[in-house]
Amino acid sequence: MLVFRPESLTSRNTFGIEASAAQFADVTDVNDLREWAAARSDKIQPLVIGGGSNLLITRDVVEEPVLHIAPRGIRILEDAGKSVLVEAMAGEPWHVFVLWTLKQGLCGLENLSLIPGYVGAAPVQNIGAYGVETKDTCERVIAIDLRTGAERVFTREECAFGYRDSVFKRVDREHPRDRFVIVSVQFRLSRTFDARTSYGEIQAELEAMQLTPQALTAMDVSRAVIAIRTRKLPDPAVIGNAGSFFKNPIVSHEAAEKLVANFPDAKTYKSGKAVKIAAGWLIEKAGWKGRLMGRAGVHKNHALVLVNHGGASGAELWALAQAIRFDVKEKFGIELEPEPRIV
Repeated sequence: MLVFRPESLTSRNTFGIEASAAQFADVTDVNDLREWAAARSDKIQPLVIGGGSNLLITRDVVEEPVLHIAPRGIRILEDAGKSVLVEAMAGEPWHVFVLWTLKQGLCGLENLSLIPGYVGAAPVQNIGAYGVETKDTCERVIAIDLRTGAERVFTREECAFGYRDSVFKRVDREHPRDRFVIVSVQFRLSRTFDARTSYGEIQAELEAMQLTPQALTAMDVSRAVIAIRTRKLPDPAVIGNAGSFFKNPIVSHEAAEKLVANFPDAKTYKSGKAVKIAAGWLIEKAGWKGRLMGRAGVHKNHALVLVNHGGASGAELWALAQAIRFDVKEKFGIELEPEPRIV
């Protein structure tokens, strides 16, 4: 059964925000979650958290029940030779899972190495990096309906993946946030390596590692990604942060052409029938890179990363984020959307 207790949330979020939960429970057994959901009579929507790497808490105390989803385990469900179906429980640390797949000779997740957080958050956010997203390999998502305790299996199509988005993030009257709690995710991986190295800095990193395309392996790509992320992104254990704070905005071709006409150095990328603008470029061009606002700031090496310089509250970080959004909107006419969940 689930046991609730008061708990500090300071170590439960990578920003290191000082906050607490009035009611907190670790969920390590899926049956406990199922039974609790089936038996509950209250209508209070709990707050569901995982590794806390995509979370900004702006309250001192979270009064609603907090469920820390932490079941562990990895297993192979199907092995068809070249194609392998792997299931990972929601509480598995994402990077640990990626390394496990690579050690089994399975390919597909190498570009997503060193992303913080748990497996359960991967489909919610449709995490992505260097040209690869969760949707590329996710086969099914297993979740518990907190209204009934029943298990629900979501196919890839039913997850409705979008850019840093999924059905699990969208909210309406019938589907409040956290109604469906992900307890495991199934991935279709391959024993045949299909290198995805044209995005970002991967190719340059591989060349610096003196690796030729003929000798390249999935593990090599993982090492290159780890090196890039380690160099570019601050360690949350050293300075509180949640990685990239804003999504890259997607605009029409007309809007992109207008931006480039005024700012020829603008960083833009084709995204289907639209154009993606580098949010980091917008923030740096607006003069926010390395700036402080109280105890919160923008990282000196990466304009997309907001940091807690020590003792900053969630409200301070959110005020900084809002100031950046307002300034970017004023200067470029483009709206920035936060990536983390704001509580």
